[in-house]
Formats: sequence, structure tokens, C-alpha cells
Amino acid sequence: MTKRMLCLLAVLSVTPAFAGELGDAVKQDYDGHLAGLFDHFHRNPELSTIEHETARRMAMELSLADFNVTEGVGGTGVVAILENGDGPMVMMRADMDGLPVEEKSGLENASRAKQVDPITGNEVFTMHACGHDVHITSMVGTARYMAANRDKWQGTLMLIVQPAEERVLGARAMRDDDIWGRFGKPDYALAFHVNSGDVSGTVNVTEGSPFAGADTVDIIIHGVGAHGAHPHAGKDPIVLGSQIVLALQTLVARELPPRWPGVVTVGSFHSGTKHNIISDRAHLQLTVRNTSEATRAKLLDGIKRIAENMGRVAGLPEDKLPEVIVSNESVPPTINDAELARQLRAAWQAEMGEERVVHKPSLGMGAEDFPFFTVDPDIRSVYWQIGGTPQADFDRAAAGGEPVPSRHSPLFKIEPEPSVSAGVESTVTALLALMGT
Repeated sequence: MTKRMLCLLAVLSVTPAFAGELGDAVKQDYDGHLAGLFDHFHRNPELSTIEHETARRMAMELSLADFNVTEGVGGTGVVAILENGDGPMVMMRADMDGLPVEEKSGLENASRAKQVDPITGNEVFTMHACGHDVHITSMVGTARYMAANRDKWQGTLMLIVQPAEERVLGARAMRDDDIWGRFGKPDYALAFHVNSGDVSGTVNVTEGSPFAGADTVDIIIHGVGAHGAHPHAGKDPIVLGSQIVLALQTLVARELPPRWPGVVTVGSFHSGTKHNIISDRAHLQLTVRNTSEATRAKLLDGIKRIAENMGRVAGLPEDKLPEVIVSNESVPPTINDAELARQLRAAWQAEMGEERVVHKPSLGMGAEDFPFFTVDPDIRSVYWQIGGTPQADFDRAAAGGEPVPSRHSPLFKIEPEPSVSAGVESTVTALLALMGT
């Protein structure tokens, strides 16, 4: 008997039973099935683009919930469809990839998994250091509830298990694999992310931009090499690069309107090989963040203008001016539909309680590739966050104790319950608000 068949028999032995109110039903399913599934995913993370076993397990789980499942969409992506009469098509997405991080959380089920990194070719430890195990486990719980309660809704439910979010490749790959042409264009698109910065079991939704757009920019500075003792004989790219780095700070400080958020970070500066050699080349690597296309255009135009004109100030000829290269791996900002966000917030408050629904805008400029599903064509969407850290941990940190680890940290940890259950509850509530009878 194959490993997959054994796994199938194990899953078949778990019969979903949904009785009573939503919270009670989800808790029952968590205790009977989802807790073990989360543990499995947490112990067995897989890196971006090679999430083969995770995709297979998700396909099996969704098939058992009576969804029509297609594997191999955009690589390892999975699309699951459940048709239930006339009504809107609503898409819910969950990303499934882990990170090349050695887990040091101290948890009993800490990952010790290793994979060969497809980027480096090296064997590395692998960890769900961003909580995607919560996302996919909650999706299974959502699928099981919606399939067992078809009398409560009408329409078509599309569940997307997305690969390679951490490398911002997966959503674009699934879109480029003609996902809407093959399966239909949804009327609404939904997603959530578990967040260690929010209290376990809470729902955090904003009407603006929960995640920023991001661009990767390289600046190649051409100089004229010379002996370090004869600087007049060369054109020093390190000096020019330093001037460019400083000038770039004025883009946000003096050129963006104060109420337009933006980030220009120079993350890497490489040049030279020896103490007494003036190099003929420098390389700057930038990340550029925004919450609107207008901000993005202003920042990218400004980077090119500053780099080229600082080259002219340094006396470089036109054919030796700094080159500004914008990667095609850019990510648009995630922007919630304000009206839809208000509608779902009201539904969550009514179903889950007002005390569990918070409005806490992000303080950072993290990015995500979910917008590739929601722009071109435009689809009304909401992206929310689920709290994953117990209040006691925040209290301890506030008292001077151990700080709460952030995403991507080897110390990152999520309290699976109530985080997984809150993911199911919030998703089901959102779906019923849009598709309910």
C-alpha cells in the first residue's frame, strides 16, 4: 500500500460533524481533525516552488471535502471548486510555502525538516516561519464547513492553494497559467495572514493598504579605476555611490507629500577589492516600497533622476552614467476595497464579537503577491490578519521580558488554537456574508 493511500485512509477515518453555532462547530473540527493537520504541516514545511507534498496533501483534503480539485496550476498550485447553485463566485487564497530558516522556537513540534534550496543548491533547514501552516489548515477547515453546510449559501466557492509567496512568484505564475480562463473569474477575492503582532484569535482589518507594493532596484555605477594614492587619475564609484545613497533619502523626506508613505532602502553596497585600489564599478541594491501607483512612479522616476544626475555632477560622460535597473519581479500594493472591508467587519463583529475585531494599521511596509490575483482584471478584494500570539506574551514583553518574535524569525511561533479556528471562523463568516441564503 502506498504512502498516499495510507494517508488517504487516515483522513477518511475522520468524519466532519458540524452541529451548533459556527464557533462550536469549528472547535469540534479543530479537536477532531485540524489540530493534527496543523501539526503535520508545521513539522513538514517545504520551500517555494517545491511544495510537492504539501500540495498533494491539500489536494487530497479538499477532494475529500467534495471539491473538484486541479493540481499543478502555475507549478505546484492547487485550485478547488465547489459549485452550489446560482450566486457569486468567491475566491479564497492560502499560501503554503515555508522558508530556509532553522526553527529555534523550542516548541515540541518544531520543524527539523531539510530541503535542497532551489536557488542555492544547498541543503537547508526549512521552517514555517511566516505562519502559512495556519493558512492552509484553516482553508481545509473552511472547505469542510462549507461543504457540510450547503443549505446556508449559494454560488461557487474557489479555493486557491498558492505556491511561492515568499519569492513573490506563485500568484503571478497561477495567473499566467490562465487561472481565470480555466476556472472562471471570481466576483470577490479574499485572503488572510496570521500575525504574531496581534492577539490570538482576533481579526484585524483595515480599509486601506494592509501590505505595500515592492520593487527591487539595482544601480550600477561606472567609475574609472586608479591607484588609491592617485585619486585624481580616476573617477571613484564609491564616493559617487555614497552621494547617491544620501541623495536618495530626500525622495521620501522632501519629495513625497507627507501623507504619502514610501520607503527607499539601500540594502547592499558593493565595490572594490583592496585598500589601495580605486574601483571602476559599484553596485547598489535597493528595495522600494509604496502604497499606491502614484507613489511608486514618483519614487522610481526620482531614483533614476538622482543617479544619472549625480553621475553628471561627478563629471562622467553620458555613456558612463549610472544605470538604474528595475526588476520585473515587482509587486503591486495590496489595497482593500473599502466598502467590502466595512461589510465584512460588520459581519465579523456580529458573528465573532466586537471585542475580537480590531483596526490596527501596519507600521511596516511588508509586501505580498496576492494583488496579482486582484488587478488586471480588477477584482474586489479584502485581505485581513488573524492574531497568533497569546496576550500573556505581550504582557511579558511589556514588562521587560522576552520580546514577541516577528515573522521570518527562527524564534517565530504561533499559538495554533485559537489562531486556526479564528482563520476558519473569519473566512466562513466572510463567505456567508457574500454568498449566504
